[in-house]
This record gives sequence, C-alpha cells and structure tokens, in this order.
Amino acid sequence: MNLLINFSIFHLGWLACVVGAANNRAAEGCIAAVALLAVHLYRAELRRNELALIVVAALTGLFWESALLSQGWFAYAGQSPLSNLAPYWLLMIWALFATTINGSLAWMKGRLVLSMVMGAVFGPMAFVAGEKLGAIVFTDRPSGLLALALGWAVLMPLVMWIADRINRDPEHEEPLSDV
Repeated sequence: MNLLINFSIFHLGWLACVVGAANNRAAEGCIAAVALLAVHLYRAELRRNELALIVVAALTGLFWESALLSQGWFAYAGQSPLSNLAPYWLLMIWALFATTINGSLAWMKGRLVLSMVMGAVFGPMAFVAGEKLGAIVFTDRPSGLLALALGWAVLMPLVMWIADRINRDPEHEEPLSDV
C-alpha cells in the first residue's frame, strides 16, 4: 500500500505541475505538488533524509534542465524568453521524482544497467507526455529526445546513488520531528 501511495503522490504531482503549466496555472499546480510533498514527508520514516534528497534532486534538475534549455531543443510553457533557467514547475517535478527513489523506485537501486535503461526510456517518455498535454514544445525533436535519453540514462542511477549516500550519512539518521 505504501508503494502505491508513493507512486500516486508522484504521478498526481507530475500531472498537477504539467497541466498547470500548460494552462498558464503553474503556481496552482505547484501548490498542489507542495501539498503532496508535505504528505510524503509526513509519512516518511527518515524525514531529514527525504528532505535532503528532495533538495539535491531539485538542484540537479535546475542544472540539467537549464543546460538542456540552453541548447534550444525545446521550450517550456510559461518560460520567460529572457531566461535560460528551467521553470519552477519543472523543478517541482524533480522534487516529486526524488520522493520515489526510496519508495516506489527503490527496487532499482544497485541495478545500474536496469536503472540506466529505465531512465533512457521513461525520462523522454515523460517529456513526450508533457508535450501532448501542452507543457513543452520540441523545436528539435530528434536532438531533444536523444539528449533526454542519454541524460536520463546517467541521471536515474546518479540520483539513486545520491540517495544511498544520504541514507548512509549518520548526520541524517534521525527523523525531522526530533529537530
């Protein structure tokens, strides 16, 4: 049941952010996502670990998505034409993605090739779904999809490795409620 809740939290949050952005309501989508993140953190055994992973994943997303954006392979809904930074709603999706690493995607930890393949397939698929919902426009579809596949083949195992390091850090072993 916990894995189903975790899986649902991510997908509901993803949908809220993508549909919100596509309909010029990114803030409302992000508010829903923050509420879902709060539910996740409330339910988490090691809240400090989860929060640390969420922050690291969002910063990774900021770097990665901004680098992709600078290549001009796609454009995001609600993106300022003067900004080369990834939109905030996309960073919220990265935060939501982090909630799955120790939850519904934990079974992939330690399976490098599998996590690379899953990242290479499902990372780009999420962008194609976002395109169909109107949150992204590919301006160079082949290059964009190739970059996404290669990037996610690295990012999926990287985020899992980061989660393992955070989970092994003795400084992060106590629940947040004890702070």
